[in-house]
Amino acid sequence: MSRLALFGGTPTRTRPLLPWPIFDAREEKALLEVLRSGEWWCYSFGAGSGRADNREDLSRSKLVEFQKAFAEMQGAKYGIACANGTGALEIALKALGVGPGDEVIVPAYSFIATASAVLMVNAIPIFVDIDYNTFNIDPQRVEEAINSKTKAIMPVHFAGQAADMGALLEIAKRHNLAILEDAAHAHGATWNERGLGTIGELGTFSFQSSKNMTAGEGGLILANDQSLAALCESYIWGGREVGRPWYEHHRLGWNYRMTEFQGAILIQQLARLPEQNAKREHNAFYLTTHLSKIPGISVLTTPRFAKIHSHHIFIFRFQEREFGIPRKDFLRALEKEGIPCSFGYAHPLYNNPVFLNQNFYPKGCPFTCGHSERNLDYSSFADLCPNAERACREAVWLEHRHLLGEKSDMDAIVEAIGKIYECRQELVRTPV
Repeated sequence: MSRLALFGGTPTRTRPLLPWPIFDAREEKALLEVLRSGEWWCYSFGAGSGRADNREDLSRSKLVEFQKAFAEMQGAKYGIACANGTGALEIALKALGVGPGDEVIVPAYSFIATASAVLMVNAIPIFVDIDYNTFNIDPQRVEEAINSKTKAIMPVHFAGQAADMGALLEIAKRHNLAILEDAAHAHGATWNERGLGTIGELGTFSFQSSKNMTAGEGGLILANDQSLAALCESYIWGGREVGRPWYEHHRLGWNYRMTEFQGAILIQQLARLPEQNAKREHNAFYLTTHLSKIPGISVLTTPRFAKIHSHHIFIFRFQEREFGIPRKDFLRALEKEGIPCSFGYAHPLYNNPVFLNQNFYPKGCPFTCGHSERNLDYSSFADLCPNAERACREAVWLEHRHLLGEKSDMDAIVEAIGKIYECRQELVRTPV
């Protein structure tokens, strides 16, 4: 009988993956407090930037408490909560003055919001390649992409690991560019001793259901400049300004507010985060040490400046030639061994139909409405981003909740991958 579970053998792990999200009576108590208070929505406008008029009325607000606590954890002066991480990026770009025809440099390997938020302000996302060893944006490629239309750089701290902010800060200073950190994966993570999201002009986070701390949805913007923080709040609150009449609107804002229920949950999620991140870090180190011994498995590098890595995703590269089987067969076999996994992104961002067909709003704008002097063919970025292309062919993702397991769970991952390697000839003979 085959040893592989795929062909009838015993799975390496039969225990289900740790459920996510993690919650207990603390979340229940906090939600009931909000429910029974009747204050489900807080008039907290201005609290995130320290400019609120009604500070006494905000003393019981869970949302205000969360904004302050998260900003303090990361080391920022101001924290402005909003509806989701995608909205946070769009708001931050508006606050930085990015608009029609401006170009924003983004990594080619990321979730679509990194680039679609740029299009939402009618600016142009310019994709650059990633560092093959870290999957983070490559500063050298950033430098090469800068021109007179470039307004900002948007590094993504992918999977919770700090991008090379030292190099990016130097480039941004030399070219007078803003940096907006997409820290959607990076709750509690740092670059050297500084919290991610606090290093550029603005930083954004997500609390969507898969993230390391979650309220189902939610986002937050960090700032150290009060004027920028106040501008972000104004956009979130329909264009209002502190000190002016409630129904007086000064700019084209929108309703991107977070509720008291979400704030209550996130306070409890935040309390768990340090212990959870420490466990993820410990288990990621263990996996890195042992998986690196298996031919064809190459774990991403963690630079010294990534002092705290939140490990939203544990990623390794799967080299088909060295391992001896196609990645699709490996992923199927690993799933059957009781280790949920995925290949991540099927292709780099620029290969999404929305970019290839320029299905923007209005159609083709900013290229067809006079805001840009060039009309980009997004399919041409494949030649400029070989590492992103390779990452989409080689990456294997394990969810962060794997890393909240015990040593036996880490051993099961190592054992399952080792087992597939030892039995790879079965997969060669009987591909799946």
